[in-house]
Amino acid sequence: MSALEDALTAVAEVVKVRRAMVAERPEVLPELATALNNQSAILSGLGRTEDALAAVQEAVEIRRGLAAERPDAFLPDLASSLNNQSLMLRGLGRSEDALAAVQEAVELHRGLVASHSEPFRPYLASSLNNASLMLGDLGRREDALAATDESVEIRRELAAAHPETYLHNLASSLSNRSDWLIGLGRGEEALAAVEEAGEIYRGLAQTRPESFLPNLANALSTRSAMLIALDRREDALAAIEEAVGVYRGLAQERGESFLPELATALGNRSGCLTALDRREDALVAIEEAGEIYRGLAEARPGAFLPRLATALSNRSGALTGLERREDALAAVDEAVNIRRELVATRPDALPDLATA
Repeated sequence: MSALEDALTAVAEVVKVRRAMVAERPEVLPELATALNNQSAILSGLGRTEDALAAVQEAVEIRRGLAAERPDAFLPDLASSLNNQSLMLRGLGRSEDALAAVQEAVELHRGLVASHSEPFRPYLASSLNNASLMLGDLGRREDALAATDESVEIRRELAAAHPETYLHNLASSLSNRSDWLIGLGRGEEALAAVEEAGEIYRGLAQTRPESFLPNLANALSTRSAMLIALDRREDALAAIEEAVGVYRGLAQERGESFLPELATALGNRSGCLTALDRREDALVAIEEAGEIYRGLAEARPGAFLPRLATALSNRSGALTGLERREDALAAVDEAVNIRRELVATRPDALPDLATA
Protein backbone atom coordinates (compact mmCIF):
# COMPACT_ATOMS: atom_id res chain seq x y z
CA MET A 1 0.00 0.00 0.00
CA SER A 2 1.35 3.43 -0.98
CA ALA A 3 1.76 6.39 1.37
CA LEU A 4 -1.22 8.10 -0.28
CA GLU A 5 -3.40 5.02 0.20
CA ASP A 6 -2.37 4.89 3.86
CA ALA A 7 -3.27 8.57 4.18
CA LEU A 8 -6.64 7.95 2.54
CA THR A 9 -7.44 5.16 4.99
CA ALA A 10 -6.58 7.44 7.89
CA VAL A 11 -8.56 10.44 6.66
CA ALA A 12 -11.57 8.25 5.78
CA GLU A 13 -11.66 7.14 9.39
CA VAL A 14 -11.55 10.78 10.54
CA VAL A 15 -14.43 11.64 8.20
CA LYS A 16 -16.46 8.69 9.51
CA VAL A 17 -15.90 9.66 13.15
CA ARG A 18 -16.63 13.37 12.57
CA ARG A 19 -19.77 12.56 10.58
CA ALA A 20 -21.09 10.39 13.41
CA MET A 21 -20.41 13.17 15.94
CA VAL A 22 -22.12 15.97 14.00
CA ALA A 23 -25.69 14.96 14.84
CA GLU A 24 -25.10 15.49 18.55
CA ARG A 25 -22.31 18.07 18.35
CA PRO A 26 -22.84 20.50 15.45
CA GLU A 27 -19.72 22.42 16.54
CA VAL A 28 -17.73 19.56 14.94
CA LEU A 29 -18.96 20.59 11.46
CA PRO A 30 -15.83 22.68 10.69
CA GLU A 31 -13.65 19.67 11.51
CA LEU A 32 -15.74 17.47 9.21
CA ALA A 33 -15.35 19.99 6.39
CA THR A 34 -11.59 20.08 6.91
CA ALA A 35 -11.40 16.29 6.85
CA LEU A 36 -13.47 16.17 3.64
CA ASN A 37 -11.22 18.80 2.04
CA ASN A 38 -8.16 16.72 2.94
CA GLN A 39 -9.84 13.54 1.72
CA SER A 40 -10.55 15.23 -1.61
CA ALA A 41 -6.89 16.20 -2.07
CA ILE A 42 -5.71 12.64 -1.38
CA LEU A 43 -8.32 11.11 -3.70
CA SER A 44 -7.20 13.50 -6.43
CA GLY A 45 -3.60 12.45 -5.89
CA LEU A 46 -4.70 8.84 -6.42
CA GLY A 47 -6.44 9.74 -9.67
CA ARG A 48 -9.92 9.23 -8.23
CA THR A 49 -11.23 12.57 -9.46
CA GLU A 50 -14.97 11.79 -9.28
CA ASP A 51 -14.64 10.74 -5.64
CA ALA A 52 -12.44 13.75 -4.93
CA LEU A 53 -15.10 16.04 -6.39
CA ALA A 54 -17.83 14.47 -4.25
CA ALA A 55 -15.78 15.01 -1.09
CA VAL A 56 -14.91 18.63 -1.84
CA GLN A 57 -18.48 19.44 -2.86
CA GLU A 58 -19.66 18.27 0.54
CA ALA A 59 -16.96 20.44 2.15
CA VAL A 60 -18.16 23.42 0.10
CA GLU A 61 -21.77 22.97 1.21
CA ILE A 62 -20.80 22.67 4.87
CA ARG A 63 -18.56 25.71 4.70
CA ARG A 64 -21.16 27.71 2.79
CA GLY A 65 -23.61 27.15 5.65
CA LEU A 66 -20.97 28.01 8.27
CA ALA A 67 -19.93 31.17 6.38
CA ALA A 68 -23.54 32.35 6.20
CA GLU A 69 -23.64 32.36 10.01
CA ARG A 70 -20.05 33.45 10.75
CA PRO A 71 -18.47 34.99 7.64
CA ASP A 72 -15.36 36.31 9.38
CA ALA A 73 -14.49 32.86 10.61
CA PHE A 74 -15.44 30.69 7.62
CA LEU A 75 -15.34 32.69 4.35
CA PRO A 76 -11.60 31.92 3.90
CA ASP A 77 -12.29 28.19 4.24
CA LEU A 78 -15.18 28.38 1.78
CA ALA A 79 -12.98 30.17 -0.77
CA SER A 80 -10.30 27.50 -0.34
CA SER A 81 -12.75 24.66 -0.92
CA LEU A 82 -14.22 26.41 -3.97
CA ASN A 83 -10.72 26.69 -5.43
CA ASN A 84 -10.21 22.98 -4.89
CA GLN A 85 -13.63 22.19 -6.31
CA SER A 86 -12.80 24.14 -9.47
CA LEU A 87 -9.64 22.09 -9.99
CA MET A 88 -11.54 18.80 -9.65
CA LEU A 89 -14.20 19.99 -12.10
CA ARG A 90 -11.51 21.02 -14.55
CA GLY A 91 -9.90 17.60 -14.25
CA LEU A 92 -13.23 16.08 -15.28
CA GLY A 93 -13.57 18.37 -18.28
CA ARG A 94 -16.44 20.36 -16.77
CA SER A 95 -14.98 23.70 -17.80
CA GLU A 96 -18.02 25.95 -17.28
CA ASP A 97 -18.67 24.56 -13.79
CA ALA A 98 -14.97 24.88 -12.94
CA LEU A 99 -14.96 28.51 -14.00
CA ALA A 100 -18.08 29.30 -11.94
CA ALA A 101 -16.49 27.79 -8.82
CA VAL A 102 -13.17 29.57 -9.21
CA GLN A 103 -14.82 32.90 -10.01
CA GLU A 104 -16.76 32.63 -6.75
CA ALA A 105 -13.45 31.93 -4.98
CA VAL A 106 -11.89 34.98 -6.65
CA GLU A 107 -14.72 37.24 -5.51
CA LEU A 108 -14.55 35.91 -1.95
CA HIS A 109 -10.80 36.46 -1.83
CA ARG A 110 -11.24 39.92 -3.32
CA GLY A 111 -13.64 40.77 -0.52
CA LEU A 112 -11.26 39.34 2.09
CA VAL A 113 -8.41 41.44 0.68
CA ALA A 114 -10.61 44.54 0.85
CA SER A 115 -11.38 43.96 4.51
CA HIS A 116 -8.22 42.26 5.77
CA SER A 117 -5.66 43.14 3.07
CA GLU A 118 -2.24 41.51 3.31
CA PRO A 119 -2.94 37.99 4.65
CA PHE A 120 -5.29 37.17 1.75
CA ARG A 121 -3.41 38.66 -1.22
CA PRO A 122 -1.50 35.39 -1.91
CA TYR A 123 -4.79 33.49 -2.00
CA LEU A 124 -6.35 36.03 -4.37
CA ALA A 125 -3.34 35.69 -6.68
CA SER A 126 -3.68 31.90 -6.62
CA SER A 127 -7.40 32.03 -7.40
CA LEU A 128 -6.76 34.45 -10.26
CA ASN A 129 -4.09 32.15 -11.64
CA ASN A 130 -6.51 29.21 -11.54
CA ALA A 131 -9.25 31.34 -13.11
CA SER A 132 -6.93 32.16 -16.00
CA LEU A 133 -6.46 28.45 -16.73
CA MET A 134 -10.20 27.82 -16.80
CA LEU A 135 -10.87 30.87 -18.96
CA GLY A 136 -8.21 29.58 -21.32
CA ASP A 137 -9.89 26.17 -21.44
CA LEU A 138 -13.00 27.94 -22.73
CA GLY A 139 -11.04 29.85 -25.37
CA ARG A 140 -11.40 33.16 -23.56
CA ARG A 141 -7.75 34.16 -23.98
CA GLU A 142 -8.15 37.89 -23.43
CA ASP A 143 -9.95 37.27 -20.14
CA ALA A 144 -7.37 34.65 -19.19
CA LEU A 145 -4.60 37.16 -19.83
CA ALA A 146 -6.36 39.81 -17.73
CA ALA A 147 -6.66 37.40 -14.78
CA THR A 148 -3.01 36.36 -15.13
CA ASP A 149 -1.85 39.97 -15.35
CA GLU A 150 -3.59 40.75 -12.06
CA SER A 151 -2.00 37.67 -10.50
CA VAL A 152 1.44 38.74 -11.79
CA GLU A 153 1.01 42.22 -10.34
CA ILE A 154 0.11 40.87 -6.90
CA ARG A 155 2.86 38.25 -6.90
CA ARG A 156 5.47 40.75 -8.08
CA GLU A 157 4.71 42.92 -5.05
CA LEU A 158 4.72 39.91 -2.73
CA ALA A 159 8.01 38.64 -4.17
CA ALA A 160 9.64 42.03 -3.71
CA ALA A 161 8.87 41.86 -0.01
CA HIS A 162 9.32 38.11 0.53
CA PRO A 163 11.34 36.63 -2.35
CA GLU A 164 12.06 33.33 -0.66
CA THR A 165 8.32 32.67 -0.33
CA TYR A 166 6.79 34.12 -3.48
CA LEU A 167 9.37 34.26 -6.30
CA HIS A 168 8.42 30.81 -7.60
CA ASN A 169 4.75 31.83 -7.65
CA LEU A 170 5.64 34.90 -9.69
CA ALA A 171 7.55 32.73 -12.16
CA SER A 172 4.54 30.42 -12.50
CA SER A 173 2.21 33.31 -13.28
CA LEU A 174 4.71 34.74 -15.78
CA SER A 175 4.84 31.37 -17.55
CA ASN A 176 1.05 31.37 -17.81
CA ARG A 177 1.12 34.97 -19.06
CA SER A 178 3.52 33.89 -21.78
CA ASP A 179 1.15 31.12 -22.89
CA TRP A 180 -1.80 33.48 -23.25
CA LEU A 181 0.26 36.10 -25.08
CA ILE A 182 1.55 33.59 -27.63
CA GLY A 183 -2.03 32.41 -28.19
CA LEU A 184 -2.99 36.01 -28.91
CA GLY A 185 -0.17 36.41 -31.41
CA ARG A 186 1.86 38.73 -29.20
CA GLY A 187 5.14 36.87 -29.63
CA GLU A 188 7.62 39.45 -28.40
CA GLU A 189 5.69 40.05 -25.17
CA ALA A 190 5.33 36.31 -24.67
CA LEU A 191 9.07 35.88 -25.06
CA ALA A 192 9.76 38.61 -22.51
CA ALA A 193 7.47 36.93 -19.98
CA VAL A 194 8.99 33.47 -20.36
CA GLU A 195 12.50 34.90 -20.24
CA GLU A 196 11.73 36.60 -16.93
CA ALA A 197 10.26 33.36 -15.61
CA GLY A 198 13.35 31.48 -16.75
CA GLU A 199 15.72 33.86 -15.01
CA ILE A 200 13.76 33.53 -11.77
CA TYR A 201 13.91 29.73 -12.02
CA ARG A 202 17.63 29.91 -12.81
CA GLY A 203 18.26 31.84 -9.61
CA LEU A 204 16.05 29.53 -7.55
CA ALA A 205 17.73 26.44 -9.04
CA GLN A 206 21.12 27.60 -7.79
CA THR A 207 20.04 27.09 -4.20
CA ARG A 208 17.31 24.46 -4.64
CA PRO A 209 18.13 22.48 -7.79
CA GLU A 210 15.99 19.51 -6.80
CA SER A 211 12.90 21.73 -6.78
CA PHE A 212 13.51 24.18 -9.62
CA LEU A 213 15.76 22.64 -12.29
CA PRO A 214 12.70 21.05 -13.97
CA ASN A 215 10.99 24.45 -14.09
CA LEU A 216 14.12 26.02 -15.59
CA ALA A 217 14.31 23.34 -18.27
CA ASN A 218 10.63 23.80 -19.14
CA ALA A 219 11.06 27.58 -19.39
CA LEU A 220 14.08 27.10 -21.67
CA SER A 221 12.11 24.73 -23.91
CA THR A 222 9.24 27.21 -24.13
CA ARG A 223 11.67 30.06 -24.83
CA SER A 224 13.23 28.05 -27.65
CA ALA A 225 9.84 27.47 -29.29
CA MET A 226 9.04 31.18 -29.13
CA LEU A 227 12.42 32.14 -30.58
CA ILE A 228 11.86 29.75 -33.49
CA ALA A 229 8.47 31.38 -34.09
CA LEU A 230 10.26 34.75 -34.19
CA ASP A 231 12.85 33.32 -36.64
CA ARG A 232 15.68 33.69 -34.13
CA ARG A 233 17.07 30.27 -34.93
CA GLU A 234 20.51 30.44 -33.33
CA ASP A 235 19.05 31.75 -30.07
CA ALA A 236 16.38 29.04 -30.20
CA LEU A 237 19.05 26.37 -30.58
CA ALA A 238 21.06 27.74 -27.66
CA ALA A 239 17.99 27.64 -25.41
CA ILE A 240 16.95 24.10 -26.34
CA GLU A 241 20.51 22.82 -26.01
CA GLU A 242 20.61 24.15 -22.46
CA ALA A 243 17.24 22.50 -21.80
CA VAL A 244 18.53 19.19 -23.18
CA GLY A 245 21.54 19.44 -20.86
CA VAL A 246 19.36 20.07 -17.83
CA TYR A 247 16.95 17.24 -18.68
CA ARG A 248 19.85 14.88 -19.36
CA GLY A 249 21.25 15.62 -15.92
CA LEU A 250 17.85 15.14 -14.31
CA ALA A 251 17.34 11.83 -16.11
CA GLN A 252 20.75 10.60 -14.97
CA GLU A 253 20.06 11.59 -11.36
CA ARG A 254 16.40 10.63 -11.07
CA GLY A 255 15.92 7.87 -13.62
CA GLU A 256 12.99 7.39 -15.94
CA SER A 257 10.79 10.18 -14.63
CA PHE A 258 12.55 12.77 -16.82
CA LEU A 259 13.22 10.63 -19.88
CA PRO A 260 10.00 11.78 -21.66
CA GLU A 261 10.99 15.43 -21.21
CA LEU A 262 14.52 14.68 -22.43
CA ALA A 263 13.15 12.97 -25.55
CA THR A 264 10.79 15.89 -26.25
CA ALA A 265 13.63 18.39 -25.88
CA LEU A 266 15.83 16.30 -28.21
CA GLY A 267 13.03 16.33 -30.79
CA ASN A 268 12.82 20.12 -30.50
CA ARG A 269 16.61 20.34 -30.78
CA SER A 270 16.40 18.34 -33.99
CA GLY A 271 13.85 20.80 -35.34
CA CYS A 272 16.11 23.77 -34.53
CA LEU A 273 19.08 22.09 -36.18
CA THR A 274 17.03 21.34 -39.27
CA ALA A 275 15.99 25.00 -39.45
CA LEU A 276 19.70 25.88 -39.45
CA ASP A 277 20.38 23.28 -42.18
CA ARG A 278 22.50 21.18 -39.83
CA ARG A 279 20.90 17.97 -41.04
CA GLU A 280 23.41 15.43 -39.75
CA ASP A 281 23.19 16.87 -36.22
CA ALA A 282 19.40 16.99 -36.52
CA LEU A 283 19.37 13.31 -37.40
CA VAL A 284 21.51 12.40 -34.39
CA ALA A 285 19.13 14.28 -32.06
CA ILE A 286 15.93 12.74 -33.42
CA GLU A 287 17.47 9.26 -33.40
CA GLU A 288 18.30 9.62 -29.71
CA ALA A 289 14.76 10.84 -29.02
CA GLY A 290 13.38 7.84 -30.90
CA GLU A 291 15.46 5.36 -28.94
CA ILE A 292 14.27 6.88 -25.66
CA TYR A 293 10.64 6.61 -26.76
CA ARG A 294 11.23 3.03 -27.93
CA GLY A 295 12.46 2.07 -24.47
CA LEU A 296 9.60 3.87 -22.74
CA ALA A 297 7.04 2.28 -25.07
CA GLU A 298 8.10 -1.20 -23.99
CA ALA A 299 6.71 -0.53 -20.52
CA ARG A 300 3.93 1.93 -21.43
CA PRO A 301 2.93 1.43 -25.06
CA GLY A 302 -0.30 3.40 -24.79
CA ALA A 303 1.53 6.51 -23.65
CA PHE A 304 4.67 6.34 -25.78
CA LEU A 305 4.00 4.44 -29.02
CA PRO A 306 2.39 7.57 -30.55
CA ARG A 307 5.48 9.59 -29.65
CA LEU A 308 7.75 6.90 -31.08
CA ALA A 309 5.78 7.04 -34.32
CA THR A 310 6.18 10.82 -34.48
CA ALA A 311 9.92 10.55 -33.85
CA LEU A 312 10.21 7.94 -36.61
CA SER A 313 8.32 10.20 -39.03
CA ASN A 314 10.67 13.06 -38.17
CA ARG A 315 13.65 10.74 -38.55
CA SER A 316 12.37 9.84 -41.99
CA GLY A 317 12.23 13.51 -42.90
CA ALA A 318 15.80 14.05 -41.70
CA LEU A 319 17.02 11.05 -43.69
CA THR A 320 15.19 12.29 -46.78
CA GLY A 321 16.98 15.62 -46.44
CA LEU A 322 20.26 13.71 -46.45
CA GLU A 323 19.13 11.75 -49.54
CA ARG A 324 19.17 8.46 -47.60
CA ARG A 325 15.92 7.40 -49.19
CA GLU A 326 15.98 3.70 -48.32
CA ASP A 327 16.54 4.45 -44.64
CA ALA A 328 13.88 7.17 -44.77
CA LEU A 329 11.38 4.70 -46.22
CA ALA A 330 12.16 2.12 -43.52
CA ALA A 331 11.59 4.71 -40.79
CA VAL A 332 8.29 5.95 -42.16
CA ASP A 333 7.11 2.38 -42.76
CA GLU A 334 7.68 1.61 -39.08
CA ALA A 335 5.81 4.77 -38.13
CA VAL A 336 2.88 3.76 -40.37
CA ASN A 337 2.78 0.26 -38.89
CA ILE A 338 2.74 1.63 -35.33
CA ARG A 339 -0.05 4.04 -36.17
CA ARG A 340 -2.01 1.36 -37.98
CA GLU A 341 -1.89 -0.76 -34.83
CA LEU A 342 -2.92 2.22 -32.73
CA VAL A 343 -5.93 2.95 -34.96
CA ALA A 344 -7.18 -0.59 -34.37
CA THR A 345 -7.68 0.21 -30.69
CA ARG A 346 -7.82 4.01 -30.80
CA PRO A 347 -9.77 5.43 -33.76
CA ASP A 348 -8.75 8.95 -32.63
CA ALA A 349 -5.23 8.10 -33.93
CA LEU A 350 -6.52 8.01 -37.53
CA PRO A 351 -5.37 11.58 -38.39
CA ASP A 352 -1.84 10.62 -37.30
CA LEU A 353 -1.91 7.62 -39.63
CA ALA A 354 -3.01 9.84 -42.50
CA THR A 355 -0.03 12.17 -42.01
CA ALA A 356 2.64 9.51 -41.31
